[in-house]
Amino acid sequence: MFRFSKKVYIYAALILMISLLAGCASGGSAGTTNTASSATSGKSAEGSTDGDQAVKATDETRVIKHAMGETKITGTPQRIVTLFQGANDVVVALGVKPAGVVESWVQQPVYEYLRKDLDGVPQVGQESQPNLEEINKLKPDLIIATKIRDEEIYDQLSQIAPTVVTETLFDWKETLKMVGEAMNKTEESNKLLADWETRVADFKEKMGDRLPIEATITNFRADQVRIFYMGYAGKILKELGFTRPAGHDADKWGVELTSKEAIPDMNADMIFNFNSGTDTAAIEKNYKDWTSSPLWKNLDAVKNNQLYQVDEVAWNMAGGYTSANMMLDDLYKLFNLNK
Repeated sequence: MFRFSKKVYIYAALILMISLLAGCASGGSAGTTNTASSATSGKSAEGSTDGDQAVKATDETRVIKHAMGETKITGTPQRIVTLFQGANDVVVALGVKPAGVVESWVQQPVYEYLRKDLDGVPQVGQESQPNLEEINKLKPDLIIATKIRDEEIYDQLSQIAPTVVTETLFDWKETLKMVGEAMNKTEESNKLLADWETRVADFKEKMGDRLPIEATITNFRADQVRIFYMGYAGKILKELGFTRPAGHDADKWGVELTSKEAIPDMNADMIFNFNSGTDTAAIEKNYKDWTSSPLWKNLDAVKNNQLYQVDEVAWNMAGGYTSANMMLDDLYKLFNLNK
């Protein structure tokens, strides 16, 4: 009996030892898993932490509404291709170097003010004709396009990568808002907009009772003359407190003048002019031809020496956040507000 009981005790002891070892192994494994899970999820006894929020932001899928519909984007895109000048500007302003950009209209291959930020960035064709093959080679995870240029190739772009599209070329605030959402940088885009609004308020305060000022935006090219209405520069001038002559506040880019008889349509207290194109000789000839007209010399701004030549990139071609600030810099300098 004693011998039998001793064996039972020995067997019982062995079973107990095995159970304890198994329990320790299980407990150790579970403890490691829980620790790794907590480290990965960033959770603590009190709740979520920054680590949890970072993971959430990385995995989050957002639906971006834009001019061509809706696009789902997950996380924060890293390889961004921009297909118009305003997008080039805004992406850089948000602190990101694009994976690919379209060629600039002047100062090629990219505008001088962006050259440092876009150094080494591949070109994917012209704004009016982007190269789909080159875009595909860059393996983007986000494409930023505009309806007026890219409506017909939107489906092809969307097959390459998630694509968002602005309604217009010249509304830089629309571009900033949409791009900020698409890039998962809404906080940064809101900050840029707030900074701009602070500058606008400062400009108006310093201008005081000099505002409102009626202004016209004119543009001479080798083969035509334009008045710009509520396009890029027009919208900015309106926000800053300038007014426009009758008809110049129409919701479109502007009008091409067909003859010198239309020169009186340019009349305003101030005229901001920029010349466009690469054929400088032909542009200068056209400019002199029109400005030698008695109708031109009779304009209020011309008679009162209130005609100002401005930079075409900042005032028209670039169409972005940084260029808007460059345009505002010009006005601060013109009105001697920097003191």
